Amino acid sequence: MSTGTGTAVATPVAKRRPALWLALGWLGLVVLLALTADLLPLPAPDEPVGAPSLAPFAPDGPLLGTDPIGRSVASRLVHGARLSLLVGLSATLIAAVVGTALGLCAAYLRGAAERVIALVTDSLLAFPPLLVLLALAAVVRPGLTTLAVSLGLLFVPAFTRLSKALAVVEMGREYVLAARVLGASGPRMLTRELLPVCLAPVAAYAVVVLATIMVIEGSLSFLGVGIPPPAASWGSMIAGGKDFLFDAPYLIALPCLAIFATVFALNTAGDWFRGLTARGER
Repeated sequence: MSTGTGTAVATPVAKRRPALWLALGWLGLVVLLALTADLLPLPAPDEPVGAPSLAPFAPDGPLLGTDPIGRSVASRLVHGARLSLLVGLSATLIAAVVGTALGLCAAYLRGAAERVIALVTDSLLAFPPLLVLLALAAVVRPGLTTLAVSLGLLFVPAFTRLSKALAVVEMGREYVLAARVLGASGPRMLTRELLPVCLAPVAAYAVVVLATIMVIEGSLSFLGVGIPPPAASWGSMIAGGKDFLFDAPYLIALPCLAIFATVFALNTAGDWFRGLTARGER
């Protein structure tokens, strides 16, 4: 029985390993390109470098062709990766830090503080996310900071609920009760006793949230309410190529493939990381 159980547990991991390594390799490549975009032998993403709508691998044009304005598609893809990662990581960090702090405070303080935090999170969840983002774009000038903060606030309730649920379970453990009896202060309880337990699950969930935020950012840029032009964005590249779908399909295919591969890789890495944290808890 033990051998059969061990085989059943090990087989799915072995089957998933190639996909995991491919996912990690792709994520590493995207991060490397984003970090070294200015050092690569690529033209500026907002300057024309050739005839409009040159096909990929044309002998007299850039590697992946040009867009309808004559800008390098390869350069815009690389700089779009930087922009998408920057928005996604910033928004995820904001959501994780604020949400985890609120969740821990709600679990530890209880009473009126818990009710106020629950009211705030429920209020944020009551508004349709897309309508909130469109309203903010109409009131506030679109930009990287505005977009990152707005997307981060949308995911604060999810991190709040996750961290609160984890902290509530820990509040009944013997080591937490012993720390309270010994007179541990509130900040020490939050940072030394409760926060370490939440870090791994929150980090695993943050990977999935990062993938979701990158999709939302691409959708907003496609609608014209994301990062304003001429900044390179995968979503704005799709929007700029939609009128040339039949004449130059690569203008849409390349950024769509970049978004798909990155989101798929993030979800694959997130599932693996979540499995590691679950086995660690057991």
